[in-house]
Amino acid sequence: MKRWLNKWQAAAKKMEELKFFRWILFILTVLLLFVSMYSNVRKEKLDIDLFSIADRTIRSPITIEDKESTEKKRKEAVAQVKDVYVLRQEYAQNRVDLVRSIFDAAIETLEGNKEGKGEGGGLPPTTEERLKDLKESLTEPVAKEISDATFLALASASKNELSVAKDYTVTAVHKVMNERIPANEVENAKKRVEETLRITAMPENLKNAAVELARHAIVQNEFYDPEATEELRKQAAENVEPVKILQGQVIVEEGQLVTPEIYRQLKLLGLMDGKDSFLPFIGLLLLSVMLASVLFAGHMHLLGRERKENRRDLFISILIFLIGLGIMKVLSFVKNDAFEITFLFPAAMGVMLGKLLISEAKGILITIAWALCGTVIFNGESSGAFHITAGIYILLSGLSSIVFLTNRNHRSKIFQAGLFVSAVNIAVITALFFIPDSRMSALHYGYYYLTGIGSGIGSAVLTIGILPFFEAGFGILSSMKLIELANPNHPLLKKILTDAPGTYHHSVMVANLAEAACEAIGANGLLARVGSYYHDAGKIKRPMYFIENQNNISNPHEHLNPVQSRNIIIAHTSDGAEILEKHRMPKEIVAIAREHHGTSVLKYFYVKAKEAGLDVKEDEFRYPGPKPRTKEAAVISIADSVEAAVRTVNDPDRKKIESLVKNIIKDRLSDGQFEECDITLKELKTVEKTICETLYGFFHHRIEYPS
Repeated sequence: MKRWLNKWQAAAKKMEELKFFRWILFILTVLLLFVSMYSNVRKEKLDIDLFSIADRTIRSPITIEDKESTEKKRKEAVAQVKDVYVLRQEYAQNRVDLVRSIFDAAIETLEGNKEGKGEGGGLPPTTEERLKDLKESLTEPVAKEISDATFLALASASKNELSVAKDYTVTAVHKVMNERIPANEVENAKKRVEETLRITAMPENLKNAAVELARHAIVQNEFYDPEATEELRKQAAENVEPVKILQGQVIVEEGQLVTPEIYRQLKLLGLMDGKDSFLPFIGLLLLSVMLASVLFAGHMHLLGRERKENRRDLFISILIFLIGLGIMKVLSFVKNDAFEITFLFPAAMGVMLGKLLISEAKGILITIAWALCGTVIFNGESSGAFHITAGIYILLSGLSSIVFLTNRNHRSKIFQAGLFVSAVNIAVITALFFIPDSRMSALHYGYYYLTGIGSGIGSAVLTIGILPFFEAGFGILSSMKLIELANPNHPLLKKILTDAPGTYHHSVMVANLAEAACEAIGANGLLARVGSYYHDAGKIKRPMYFIENQNNISNPHEHLNPVQSRNIIIAHTSDGAEILEKHRMPKEIVAIAREHHGTSVLKYFYVKAKEAGLDVKEDEFRYPGPKPRTKEAAVISIADSVEAAVRTVNDPDRKKIESLVKNIIKDRLSDGQFEECDITLKELKTVEKTICETLYGFFHHRIEYPS
C-alpha cells in the first residue's frame, strides 16, 4: 500500500510540475463535462407511425411555437372580421339641397324673376315659357335626368302649392337619406320615400312630380372602406396569440391513437427527425467551457497566483468536482417512473471536502458548478432541457453544510453536520413541492424525505471515507489530521512521554507559546501546536544527553569533548525528521522538526570548545538547517528558545521575561534565521508581545502558604 501511495504521490507531483499543467487539466475538465452531459442533451428519436397506438405517454421536451396552428387561427380570426362600410352623412344634406334648389327655381320662375316672352309683351309668361325658363335655371344634368312632366307640374303649380310640396319632399328626403343606404338598398329607400309622399295632401300631378324628385334625390350613402377593413383584419390577426406547444405538455398519452395532427406536432418537436441537430451540442460545449472557466478562474482568484500549493489545490478541487459529477451521472442512470432519484445526490460533500482540504470558498464554487450540471444531468426526470428543481436542491443542500461544519472537526463532527444537512434537505424538499402545490401521497413524501436524509448522511460518510485518500495521496495536512496527531494517545507522543518526559513537557510548553503567537499573527495555530509536540522527537534516540531529561543523574556530556557533544545535540533535528518520516508524519511536521533551529549556533559547546583550546570555527557548531521557511516554523523556533532560556532565569518577572524574549528575537534576526520565510517585523513584534503575555501567566506569583 505504501509503495502504491508513493507512486501516486510521485505521479501527482510530476503532473503538477508540467509546464502546461493548467491547460491540460482545463481541457480534460471540459471534455469530461461534455461527455457526462452528452446523452442528456441528445434528442430522443421516436419509432412511431401514423395511426399507430402510442406505447407510452410523450411530453414536449421544449416550448415551441406551432406556426401552422397559429396561422390557421389567424385566418379564422380574419375571416370573422366584417367589411367596414362608412356612412357619408354629407350626402343627405347635398340631396336635400338639390330638391330644395329645384323647388326654389320653380317658385322664382313663377314669381317672374326671369322675364316672360308671352304674346303682347306685357302678358304673363305661358306655362311652356315657364317650363323652358325653369329648365334653363337648372344645371344640364338635372334638366336631363328629370322628366318634362315633372317640370311641367312644377311650372303649372301655384306658389303656395310649390311651398307645400317643397316642405313635404325635403322632409321625406331628409328622413330617408339620414338612414344607411347601401348599394343593394337604394331601391327600397326610394320606395320608402315614395310611400311617404303618396299619403300627403297634394294635387296628383304635383304629388307625382314630388315623388320623382324625391326618388331622384335618394342615392347610396353607405360605401365600403377597404382601408378600415384591412386595418381591422390586421388587428384581428395581431390579437391572435401564437399557438405554443409548452414544455411538459402531453402530446400523446399511452394507448392513444397517433392522429395526423399529433404526428405533425411530434415532427415539429423534432422527435420524428432522424437527423441530429448540432445546436444542442454546440450549446453544451459552450456550457462546459464556461463551467470549467468558472472553476479555474475562481480558483485563481480565491487562492492567488503566487501560492506554492496553487497547482496542487487546483488539482484537488477539480478532482472533487469530477467525483461528484461521476456520482451524479451514475444516479441519473437509475430509472424510476414513480419517483425521482435526484434528491439522493450527496450535494454537501463538495463544501465539506473543499472546506477541510482547501478552503470554504472553493467548496462553495464546486457546489455551484454541481448545481448547474445537475439541471442538465437530471433533466430526464423533467420534461425540459433543464431540471431547475434539481439545481435549486443541490445548491441549497450543499451550502447548508457551511453552517454546521467548522474548520476544526473530528470525524464525529462531520457526521453530525451530515445529520443537520439531512434536516435542511427535508425542509428544502418540502418547499420545492409545496410552492407549485404538488399534491402527492404520503408514500411519495416519505420516499423523498428518505432520499434527502440519505443525501445528508451520504455526504458525511463519503467525506469521511474520501478524506484520508486525499490526505495521503496529496500529502495534505487537514485540520482533522492535526487534531488526530495532537491526541496524547498517539503512539509517537506516548513514546516521547515515556522515553523523554522532560522533552515532552518542554514540547507542551512550546506548543502553548507557539499556538498563541501564531493565532495572533494569522498563522495556523493548530499546526504550530502539533508541530511543537513533535519538533524534538529526535531526542528520544538519546534522551539522557538532553538536560530536561537528566533527572537525578549525572550529565553525560561531562565525559565527552565539546565536538562529540555538538554532534549529539545537533543530530536531534535530523534524527527527529527521520523518526517522523518513519511514522509517516505530514511533511509540514517533518519540516518543523528540521527547521526549528535553522542554522543557528550551538553556543554553549562552541564556547566550551574554545575554552578547551580546540581549533574550531563557529560555522562548525551551526545546525545544518534549513532555516525556517514558514511562519509557523519561525514562531516555533522562537518559542523553543524562549521556553528553554526562561527556565535558566531565577525568579522571572515581567522585566526579565520581556528582555529575554526581545533578545532572542533580535539574535535570530541578526543571524539571518528568518530570511527564508515571509514573517514581517510587525508580526515579530506581535509574536514578542504574545509570548510575553503567555509567559506572565506561567510565572505569575503565588501566595506563600505557611509550612
